[in-house]
Amino acid sequence: MKLRSAAASNDADASVPPPADAPSSVSKACRILRALTDHKSARLTDIAQHSGLDKATVLRLLDALAREGYVVRDDQTKLYTPGPELALAGAAALARFDPRALVRPSLLRLAGEFEDTAILSIPSGFESLCLDLELGRFPIRANYLEIGNRRLLGVGAGSLALLAWMPQAERDAVLPLVTARLERYPRIDRALLEERVAYARAKGYAVLLDVVVDRMGGISVPILGADGRPVAAISIAALTDRITSREHELAEGLLREAALCQALWPGATHTTETAR
Repeated sequence: MKLRSAAASNDADASVPPPADAPSSVSKACRILRALTDHKSARLTDIAQHSGLDKATVLRLLDALAREGYVVRDDQTKLYTPGPELALAGAAALARFDPRALVRPSLLRLAGEFEDTAILSIPSGFESLCLDLELGRFPIRANYLEIGNRRLLGVGAGSLALLAWMPQAERDAVLPLVTARLERYPRIDRALLEERVAYARAKGYAVLLDVVVDRMGGISVPILGADGRPVAAISIAALTDRITSREHELAEGLLREAALCQALWPGATHTTETAR
């Protein structure tokens, strides 16, 4: 009788569903792919740390993704990189609408006019994604982003602009998710983000200096969609003194280019005056 009771108990335990908030296998795989797009190539340890998953789970899912062509593993270096199927999926998504072609002339003009790095970012959940950039000619480059890098919303000028022009209810929902993941950025907390958001909404552009990297920062303006939500942001990354000494000129240049991009954005009906 005891043996049957134990077996019944084990069967009952096995049938207990996971907690409702437990990530599914698909969600875990998405976290892994996101980590790879950010780092281009990474070790198992790096991917586990970035995705917040244990190594055993990451290894199992990496093996499955590799069999499907979404991940490639270098047998010599042990590094994982995005696979051809992931590149095809990305190309298919961009085939619908690729904002890089629309914004690239603005990046070229901004980098040429101000000689610092101009960046295009788009929102991705509670993160921003660096989609394109143009390096300036100034010999000391303040850009610490690469194409494909992800940043928490508010960590960097472009991601701060995206955060600042989100609808209030969405921003209130996103901020706890962001602040819970700020361990890599000890100078940034919710109070700072809220203060920078208020400054951005008052000025019409976002500025973030000296909190991600010493003596470096950025200034940014959102591109708004037809519904008034931020669909992208263009920013200039520079040494702090090159921003503070030219803040008005940089802001005017960004607002001008954002207005041009916004007028061409599919379905856009707003002008950047709504961002002021």
